[in-house]
Amino acid sequence: MDIKELREKINQIDDVLTDAFKRRMEVALEIAKYKQEKGLPVYDPQREQAVIARLTEGCDETIADSMKTLYNTLFALSREYQQRYMRKAEARFGLIGHPLSHSCSPRVHQLLGGEGYQLWDVAPEALEAFLRERAFDGINVTIPHKQAVMPFCDALSDTARRIGSVNTIVKRKDGTLFGDNTDAYGFECMAQRAGIDFKGKKVLVLGSGGTSHTACAVIGAAGGRAVVVSRSGENHYENLHLHMDADVIVNTTPVGMYPQVDEQIVDLAAFPRLTGVLDVIYNPLRTRLLQQAEKLHIPCGGGLYMLCAQAARARELFTGEKISETVLEKAYQTLLHERQSIVLIGMPGCGKTTIAQALSEKLQLPMVDTDAEIVRRAGRSIPEIFAQDGEKAFRELEASVIADVCATGGCILSTGGGAVLKEENRRHLRMNARVIWLQRDLDKLPCDGRPLSKNHDAIEQMYALRAPLYADCADVTVKNDDTVEHAIHGVLYSDL
Repeated sequence: MDIKELREKINQIDDVLTDAFKRRMEVALEIAKYKQEKGLPVYDPQREQAVIARLTEGCDETIADSMKTLYNTLFALSREYQQRYMRKAEARFGLIGHPLSHSCSPRVHQLLGGEGYQLWDVAPEALEAFLRERAFDGINVTIPHKQAVMPFCDALSDTARRIGSVNTIVKRKDGTLFGDNTDAYGFECMAQRAGIDFKGKKVLVLGSGGTSHTACAVIGAAGGRAVVVSRSGENHYENLHLHMDADVIVNTTPVGMYPQVDEQIVDLAAFPRLTGVLDVIYNPLRTRLLQQAEKLHIPCGGGLYMLCAQAARARELFTGEKISETVLEKAYQTLLHERQSIVLIGMPGCGKTTIAQALSEKLQLPMVDTDAEIVRRAGRSIPEIFAQDGEKAFRELEASVIADVCATGGCILSTGGGAVLKEENRRHLRMNARVIWLQRDLDKLPCDGRPLSKNHDAIEQMYALRAPLYADCADVTVKNDDTVEHAIHGVLYSDL
C-alpha cells in the first residue's frame, strides 16, 4: 500500500473523528444547559480523571500518554464551549473561581429572588480574557481571584480598597467594572446576629488570609483591636499565652472544615474573658470550636449567615434593589433547614424509629436508622454482634456509621440508645443537625430483644448513666408519652 492510499485511510478516519467530535460537542451543550439549570459547575475533575483512566486501561504506555493528551484537550474544549454558552445565556450573574467543584451560591441567590445564577470555573490563565469579554452583568469572586481581579476594575469601593480584595464586580451601564467587597458586610451581620460587639474589645483573629483581612477591617471600623494569629509572624500559636485576655476569638482558617471536622484550632477554655466566638466555616454548620463555645455558654455564630448576608448585599449591587432583613432571614432559615438534619436520641424503646419515619414522610427527607445501618454493614443482627464480638466492637462500628452519616445534613436520623456514650459521637451528631432528646417514662420502655435493657432495673441504671449525656448532646427535649402527632409537633416547633 503506497503513501497515497494510506493517507486516504487517514482521511476516512478523520471524517469519522470529525463527525464524532461534532456529536460530542452537541452533547456537551446539552450538559451545559442541564448544569445551568441545576447551578452545577462546568469543571468536574474527578469525572475527567475517571474517563481517562477507563479509556487508557490496558493501552500501550505510549498510546496511553497520547490519549491522555488528546482527552485533556477535548475536556478543555468542552469546558470552554459550555462556559461560552452559559455566558451568553439570559441569566448574566454568577460566581467565578477555580476550582469550583461545589458552591452554595446558586441556591442562596435563588432564595434571595435571583434565578439562573451561574458557576463559572475560570482558571487563572483565563481570568483576563473572561473579564475583558465582560459577558456578564455582575459576578461574585472567590479563591484564587479576589486580589487578581482588582487591576481590571475601573473603580473600587472604599471597603474593597481598604481590605485589598474584591468579591463582587458589577458591570455598570457604561460598561466599566466596579469592584466591591460584600464579605465585610456579611461578617458584620454574622457578628451582630450573634450579639457580638467589637467596640473596645481585644479580638484574636486566627489566620492571615483574605478573610482575616476582611475581619480585621470590620473589627477596626467597629472600634475593636484585632490581633492576627498565624503559623508565623509576631503572634503565632506557640505564644498564645500572651493573649489569654482576649475578649473575642474569630476563626478565619479552614481548620475544622469538612472533611477534617475533628480538628480544633484553639481550646477556648484557656481564654477566661471570652464574650464571643465566630467561625467563618459553614460546612459543618457547627464546628468543634462552635460546639465548645456553646458548652461554655459563650455567644457564637457560624459562617452560614455570613454567606447569606454577603450574597444579599451582592444581589443589591447587581440589581439596585434593597433586600429586607425579613427576606434575608427567610433565605437563611430555608438554607439552614435544607442543610440541617434532625437527629433523635434517647433510651432504647422511646420511639425514635417511629417518630423518625413519620418525620421523614412529613418533611420529605430521607430517614437513616443507625442500628439498621450497622446491621447492614455487619451482615448480622445487633444481638449477634454483641454475642460474638462484644459491646466494644459494636460501639466502634456505631461510631463509624455516625461519623459517615453526620458528615452531611438533610436527613432524619434515628440513633441507638447508646450513641451518646462516646464524646466523638456527640460532636458528630451535633455538627449538622438539630438534636432532639426523645423522652418516654421508664416504665413504658420495652425490654424484649434488647441486649442491654433486659429488665427495668437495668433500664434505670442505664438511664442514670446516660441522662447527663443526652442532656449534653440535645438542643431540645420532647416527651413521647402521647400520640405520634403530638411528638412530631414538639420536634418541629419546640424552641431551641
